[in-house]
Amino acid sequence: MLRRIIFQIKKKCFFLILLFIANSNAQTFTDSNLPIVIINTDINPTTFLPYEIVDSPVVLGSMKIIKHQDGSRNYLTDQNTAVFLNYNGRLNIQIRGSSSQSADKKGYGLTTIKSDNVSKNNVSLLGMPSENDWILNGLAFEPSLIRDYLSYNISRLMGNYATRTEYCEVVINGQYNGLYLLEEKVKADSNRLNVTKILTTDIVGENLTGGYITKADKTTGNDPVAWSMASYTGGSVEYIHEMPSPYIVTSEQNNYIYNQFTSFQNTATAQNSSLESGYPSKIDVPTFIDFMLSNEFGANPDGYQFSTYFHKDRNGKLRAGPIWDFNLTFGNDLFQWGFDRSKYYTWQFSDGGNDGSKFWTDLFNNTTYKCYLSKRFHELIQTGKPMNATFLNTFIDNTVNLIGEAIFRENQRWGTIPNHELEIVNLKTFINNRITWMTSHLGSYQACTNVYVPPLVISKINYNPDVTTSFPVSNDQEFIEITNAGSTTVTLSGIYFKELGITYQFPYSSSIAGNSSLYLASNAAVFQSKYGFVPFGQFTRNLSNKSENLILIDAFGNLIDTVEYFDSSPWPTAPDGNGSYLQLISTNLDNNLANSWQPSTMPLENKSFNYFHNNVVIYPNPASNEVTFESQTPIDSIEIYDIYGQIVKQQNTNSSLFSIDINNLSNGFYLIKALSNKENQLFKLVKRK
Repeated sequence: MLRRIIFQIKKKCFFLILLFIANSNAQTFTDSNLPIVIINTDINPTTFLPYEIVDSPVVLGSMKIIKHQDGSRNYLTDQNTAVFLNYNGRLNIQIRGSSSQSADKKGYGLTTIKSDNVSKNNVSLLGMPSENDWILNGLAFEPSLIRDYLSYNISRLMGNYATRTEYCEVVINGQYNGLYLLEEKVKADSNRLNVTKILTTDIVGENLTGGYITKADKTTGNDPVAWSMASYTGGSVEYIHEMPSPYIVTSEQNNYIYNQFTSFQNTATAQNSSLESGYPSKIDVPTFIDFMLSNEFGANPDGYQFSTYFHKDRNGKLRAGPIWDFNLTFGNDLFQWGFDRSKYYTWQFSDGGNDGSKFWTDLFNNTTYKCYLSKRFHELIQTGKPMNATFLNTFIDNTVNLIGEAIFRENQRWGTIPNHELEIVNLKTFINNRITWMTSHLGSYQACTNVYVPPLVISKINYNPDVTTSFPVSNDQEFIEITNAGSTTVTLSGIYFKELGITYQFPYSSSIAGNSSLYLASNAAVFQSKYGFVPFGQFTRNLSNKSENLILIDAFGNLIDTVEYFDSSPWPTAPDGNGSYLQLISTNLDNNLANSWQPSTMPLENKSFNYFHNNVVIYPNPASNEVTFESQTPIDSIEIYDIYGQIVKQQNTNSSLFSIDINNLSNGFYLIKALSNKENQLFKLVKRK
């Protein structure tokens, strides 16, 4: 017992000596207008000194975040006052980054953990949604200190997910370490990148389709390269699994997501813009456009080849983003190593040195894609928009004011900011020049303006159904009704829900008659059992019980309809688990306004929707053993697709009356394509035992 007490006294004495030495070698830091992050690693029992933070393995320690909720000044002396602590708990921490590790000032990755030093602790840091994986961005090689912060905010204002960020000043083991950005780590989470977390058991069927997070990047931490793709410079781009982990990804999962990229590349190379088989059927075009504009607007020389994320949700398209690591942008580069690539007068996808995979250039050279790229850019540079020069000048000035006093301390500590005022002037000049150059080089977007969008309206939403003895699972009873408010038939090819959360894309060549409606259900079998008819389609995942933004767009991002509902006033609250659903009062009203909706318990009617153009009759439906086709004209062949788009049965027919054996098909929903020399038609089939 005595030896233990002596040991503890020695440990505290050594730690106090260390703090004194550290503080005597650095500027005095006592308070800040920014949050203060205090990290103390555990004491090494051998040296009686705090463990050094290294690249690997992680080091245990404690962290306090001082943040006055009223916005008043934060003081180091507040660290023992609970009301001023945004976080007070355990963590593990390590150095992170690739080239940035060569800088004297390190960046860190950290995980908030519980007192057992093992269990992860999901917490909200500085107002960001609860999670456990965080990053302290050290702003390496970035004398303006704002390029990452600026770029992530631009991306979020464009409507995309980008890591949330908060400036803070950091003290590590008693030593002032400078200005940092506390950031969210990119990972699958409902409040971050909202994709389904794929498991090692998800190796067949629908589960195999997502979710994935993949990145083109250099390897760090010995992460294995999953595959490589060629670039037009003759080099190769290496792809790495982020989710599932590269250490547990199965061969089925690796092959599936690799095939998604290669299939997309093939369509881009072929300049195939078909909604049925071209690149719009493979990728979420709006995310690729926004990702490309973010990298080109910032003239990011690392874009496309390094720190380039992609993601794919279950049953969804391949999507680009989120953006990441934008310190070398807006005219900044690794000048100390002889690089000077971020120019306002070049395209980074072809002239930057790190060109990325061929599909970026192929997309840019596609007439349709480039039209929408130009159209989107011209939208973003309008007054008040996130790429408008005046808007950005104000944003930059406000950011500089926010970190103004920390800039002095940062430079005093590290000496990496030769002239911050000039850096900001050059940044603003670069933005102005970049806007002018991109405007003149993107070309006309006249061909994709005034595009017809069908009068489809989201008219019913059942987001939190109540449970009964007959229907005990709320999520299985969800549905969305979509109404064609026009008088003519609308072709639904390429139309889908844009936002992550639920996934659904209408089958190619499907249609909805004028003045009629259709239903999409979370569980088609439950929907049929409850309402007595088969829904038009089944979406993947579930509607939020709190709030969700339902955005219906066409394949190139043209907005058709949008509704962001809430479970609280002024929205009707009765549909929140109380037995009713949201009903749009009239399709003539703005359905994004709460007062345009009312709760309803009216029964749903089969007659309210239409499947497809139909001069073919199929019966029975649902079917168990075989299904019969009757047509006014001969059908050449039949193709049956599962819900993943794979052909499971194909049969030549050349008849107007015939039957097909479906005994070998599993229970579930299928699409049947009837092919003839006049028209291809689609039908929904339910297979039951």
